[in-house]
Amino acid sequence: MGLAALLQPVVDRHRRDPRQLLQILRAAQEVLGYLPAVALTAIADAVDLPRARVEGVAGFYSFLHLTPVGRYRVLFSDNITDRMLGSGELLDRLCNKLWIERGKVSEDGLVSVDTTSCTGMGDQGPALLVNGRPMTRMSAERIDWISELIRGQAALDDWPREFFVVDDNIQRRDALLTTRWPAGEALRTALARGRSAMLAEMQRANLRGRGGAGFTTHIKWESARRATTRGERATRYVVCNADEGEPGTFKDRVLLASYADLVFDGMTIAGFTIGAEQGLLYLRGEYAWLLPALDENLVRRRRDGLLGGQICGQADLSFDIEIHVGAGAYVCGEETALLESLEGKRGVPRIRPPFPVHAGYLGQPTVVNNVETLCKAALIALRGGDWFAGLGTKQSTGTKLLSISGDVERPGVYEYPFGVSVSQVLSDCGADNAQAVQVGGPSGACLAMHEFMRRIAFEDVPTAGAFMVFGAQRDMFEVARNFSHFFAHESCGFCTPCRVGTSLVANCMDKIANGHGSQYEINEIFRIHRLLHAASHCGLGQSACNPLLDTLTKFRPAYERRLRSLDFEPAFDLDQALAGARQMTGRDDPAAHFGQPARMPGGER
Repeated sequence: MGLAALLQPVVDRHRRDPRQLLQILRAAQEVLGYLPAVALTAIADAVDLPRARVEGVAGFYSFLHLTPVGRYRVLFSDNITDRMLGSGELLDRLCNKLWIERGKVSEDGLVSVDTTSCTGMGDQGPALLVNGRPMTRMSAERIDWISELIRGQAALDDWPREFFVVDDNIQRRDALLTTRWPAGEALRTALARGRSAMLAEMQRANLRGRGGAGFTTHIKWESARRATTRGERATRYVVCNADEGEPGTFKDRVLLASYADLVFDGMTIAGFTIGAEQGLLYLRGEYAWLLPALDENLVRRRRDGLLGGQICGQADLSFDIEIHVGAGAYVCGEETALLESLEGKRGVPRIRPPFPVHAGYLGQPTVVNNVETLCKAALIALRGGDWFAGLGTKQSTGTKLLSISGDVERPGVYEYPFGVSVSQVLSDCGADNAQAVQVGGPSGACLAMHEFMRRIAFEDVPTAGAFMVFGAQRDMFEVARNFSHFFAHESCGFCTPCRVGTSLVANCMDKIANGHGSQYEINEIFRIHRLLHAASHCGLGQSACNPLLDTLTKFRPAYERRLRSLDFEPAFDLDQALAGARQMTGRDDPAAHFGQPARMPGGER
């Protein structure tokens, strides 16, 4: 079968729509194994886009490949908590077993082994992905077993099922995680209230976004509801941001796996309230394995009258949901970058204003909410705004899901009312020897022991959900170094300050780690931070140095014991580097080292 015949069903399934470009590229790669140049040309012709744009999109996402990566693509999670559990040693073990180099394809084209930033399974690591399928709780024995399966070219469906088990791992339930309402119950309650009354309940609840920024949800919904497009009637959209890419966060994974109806109820309630007829769920590429179950759920909801036309029997009410899958780009967690990706483009954040509530998806008014936020909206529909406002604190109402990982006895998902102290969380998860907690992921805050009485709340310690614990035995310099490489890897490259600055910071950390650093590198980190914070295009660059500044302030000895002072040794010795060349050309004259002309053979100069 020719290439055109292979790709035709793919582009036809996506209506040859250029806005579906990312989905087309993902589907084409599933068919071909990678995206060869001829495939990019064929896709460009099919969707009527310049080939350069198609290749630009394909080259932007780390899960899309322009060269072969093997029949088996193994990606180890490189999150710091996975490293703490020995993921690096396991990666080396697998490479040795398979006789391949990390990041390269085996000579027979069978397999490649590399790392990815975070797989969203930090509570049950070390974790990895094999052709996009998750594997948890890796051990030396399992790695040996995997190597044998790969060498025997066993189909993934024939691998032991226990390898692919991903637990919800819920350790503490509160208002949300104890919810057991039937599918559609929250939606029916909201429809009975009416649009204005539902918005009033959201206002009384004072729900703030659970994605980290904490913007008040009812204001966002009200703004999109009132927005117009150039004085005309607007087409409104609801977008669920399920691109949970912050290292150390995995609570949305649990909501999508076991509370999907609550997510979809929340999206439909938002659509009903603002007057939207289309919802889009952007699922991170690392969670693509959840797609079949989510699609089945949508089919069932359409059959039961909870999606599509005439929802719940109301002739004038129409709303449907479509799932788009990302392809490995942390920056797409930023809402405007996510919108660009939904439109089939590179995930480069937009300049704001205009904000998405006025000009979002396809330039139309768009509400973008996090998975947990939409679940909370459904909960408010069920139980009312006053009830919700009675939980948590005045400024931070309701509950918060925390993804707890690291040096704890009981990692997993914990739900607390806002206002819980860090020390209480540490006690509950069995972290008796903690020296630091990274709250909110690498871009969040690193708390030392004297700060453990602080509280999880927007007015004190805000968080999107990550809660990584580091015991007294951990080297906080290496923690910060891992985060610096994460930001350098995930920079979208759009703006020079972030593209260059994050790499320079990572290089400074490497230089210190290798014993060649001095106070100069410390000063450089602070200088680059000021530049990144002032000149970066989006929040990624602006927050890239946060973990370094926190650890430099609170754990400075971890840096200083690596610095060279009087016995400083440069990282690069020019004289030594040229020694071999001088010897080969007969110029190895010590006098030349001191600025004298080298003596040539025969005594000439």
